[in-house]
Amino acid sequence: MLRLFAFLMMLLASPGVFAQEAGPRGIHATEAVVTDTALVPHARPAIVAGELRTQRFVILHTAKAAGAAKALAGQIEGVRDAFGAMLGRDWPGTTEIRLGVGRQEFEALALPGGKPPGWAVALAYPGHQIILLDALSLSDTEGPTTLRHELAHVALGQLAKDWPRWFQEGVAQNLTDERYSVAHYGALFRAVTQERVFHFEDLADEWPDVPADVEIAYAQSAAFVAFLTGKHGSHAMGLLVDGVRAGEPFEQAFGKAFRTSLLLEEQDWREGLAARYGWLPLTTSSALLWLTASVLCVAAFARRMRQKAARMTELAAEDAAEDAALRLLAAARAAGPVPVDGSEPLSPALPWPEWPGATTPVAPPNPSAPSQPEALEGAPEALESGAGHPEGPDGSDMDMDDEEPESASGEYELDGEAPSGRPPKPTLH
Repeated sequence: MLRLFAFLMMLLASPGVFAQEAGPRGIHATEAVVTDTALVPHARPAIVAGELRTQRFVILHTAKAAGAAKALAGQIEGVRDAFGAMLGRDWPGTTEIRLGVGRQEFEALALPGGKPPGWAVALAYPGHQIILLDALSLSDTEGPTTLRHELAHVALGQLAKDWPRWFQEGVAQNLTDERYSVAHYGALFRAVTQERVFHFEDLADEWPDVPADVEIAYAQSAAFVAFLTGKHGSHAMGLLVDGVRAGEPFEQAFGKAFRTSLLLEEQDWREGLAARYGWLPLTTSSALLWLTASVLCVAAFARRMRQKAARMTELAAEDAAEDAALRLLAAARAAGPVPVDGSEPLSPALPWPEWPGATTPVAPPNPSAPSQPEALEGAPEALESGAGHPEGPDGSDMDMDDEEPESASGEYELDGEAPSGRPPKPTLH
């Protein structure tokens, strides 16, 4: 589902993206077929360290590939049985498989005059019924598919000659289930929507040169062979094999086996392409419904996560602002109150001590007496008049000796009053 989703997103975002690819993908970029090697006796390569035999195969391997050869020997007969079920016929003789590890051993196992291309990890010699494999490719995800693809070329080469190129590739891909890949669906989707489906008569001998067209050629060959097999069955495929083996031209054997012509079958196949590989199946399939629901769920989840991240960022900023305010307040309290005029900060106020006993009652103010500011205003005038001492009630000067006696503690005591039992309050001067 995830791969289909990614593929559809690429289609919607960039319909022409596949036209820019470097070349075929999958096993088509790693396998090759050599058909022009001379059928001459050839000696076993010196690098071969052993062999394993099954009912219809012989596996030659190097010392490093012994483990891979043993594993392959337990599976290869079942693979050949599946071929016979589709083609309706089994090819005669014993097929030879050569296994080496690494590029050096892979090339050392090749037939004289049939050196594998530098990009290939598998090579088929249908005329010799030999398959050459790099054992390291068998551990890859596409390793078993590559092996079955090469076996298909050997099978067709042994069953008959002069097969059209599209038929060989179509049979090989159906035997390996490659036609179910997303890449094949994408190539056919592009071919249908851009009206670039080839005629099979143009794919009989030659293959396209443009990499994007090569993908289409592989995909439509696999789809057409699957169409023929599903419509006519393996029995008709076996009759086709028998006719070509007998030396009949392919189109003649095709007409006898399927009781129709290649042109009519191709037209019938083309009529259903839009329904199978166009926009219609994408808009009507149940898979699209689930895909759309999945996309909406992912979008909702992403939106929720963005909202949550934004809210967490806001909370973090608020916490940071509160922490900064608290630090500033603590610093201000530690430094004490700051005057408005910008002078030195005042010392923090000291608490007033608690005094034991009752407090002395304070007499209410006299309404007729001048207020303190008025008294202070008259003081400078008295000083300017030359009165050095204050006058008494009778107009005489009051000497400093007439002041009330001061106690040792610095307080003035009133005459005729006995000191109370509590300590006197300090008088500020």
